[in-house]
Amino acid sequence: RLGASATTGRRAAAARRSALRMKRAASAMAEMSPQDKLKQQTAWKAVEYVKSGMKVGLGTGSTAAFAVARVGELLASGELTDIVAVPTSVATYEQAKSLGIPLETLDTCPHLDVAIDGADEVDPQLNLVKGGGGALLREKMVEVCADKFIVIVDESKLCDGLGPGFPLPVEITPFCHMHTLRKVAALPSVAGCKAVLRMGTSSSNKPDGDEPAVTDNGNYIVDLHFTEPIKDAAAAASELKNTVGVVDHGLFIGMSSSVIVASAEKGVYEMMPEKVAA
Repeated sequence: RLGASATTGRRAAAARRSALRMKRAASAMAEMSPQDKLKQQTAWKAVEYVKSGMKVGLGTGSTAAFAVARVGELLASGELTDIVAVPTSVATYEQAKSLGIPLETLDTCPHLDVAIDGADEVDPQLNLVKGGGGALLREKMVEVCADKFIVIVDESKLCDGLGPGFPLPVEITPFCHMHTLRKVAALPSVAGCKAVLRMGTSSSNKPDGDEPAVTDNGNYIVDLHFTEPIKDAAAAASELKNTVGVVDHGLFIGMSSSVIVASAEKGVYEMMPEKVAA
């Protein structure tokens, strides 16, 4: 009887904690901006892909942070168990660690079941521009290792063609960085772009300092500004990657398993890549 009573007591306590968390979440959501509410909705929907026992890639940025918070909340409540996560930046590592999410790296966890992250632009083929927050290299390294890569955005990130809506970040080595910047700007596939060295904080493509922005990997970022859509994003990805001095770039081509979109008018909906017939 004592054992049954203790079990009942633990369940009641867990229920009270869950109710308190829901109340706090509702209060926090009431204080959010409309855009942050949309971000949270997409993040919660994406976390439905995460099941107990999975290995999960955790993205970086304001939208991905809501997904990280949700995973932490579900672990704390016991709704998710035995999760291992690989973060894509120092900021995500610190957030996940503070929430008690067990963390590893690709060195010890090279295969992931699912990765969740935001994007700065999404074209009709679900190709992406990412890296506005400066974590593009680690994001790509982690997300390419996932069986499913779930992208979370609000509707403002959807575009007819990549480029004009958000500068394309390119991570380069500090050594002779201006030489590499000029080489990048001269590539035929990005003709017409304006190449700008990111200054100040690497997590923002708005200049906020007098020194070059430094990524978590110790590199610099060049932001490519376009007035017209990139004509061939796959060709641009290939040319950029093959340029000596370029570490990686923010074009994520053919990687999206699903894009979850939040719209003030349509609510939350999901876009899947079109299947090409053999």
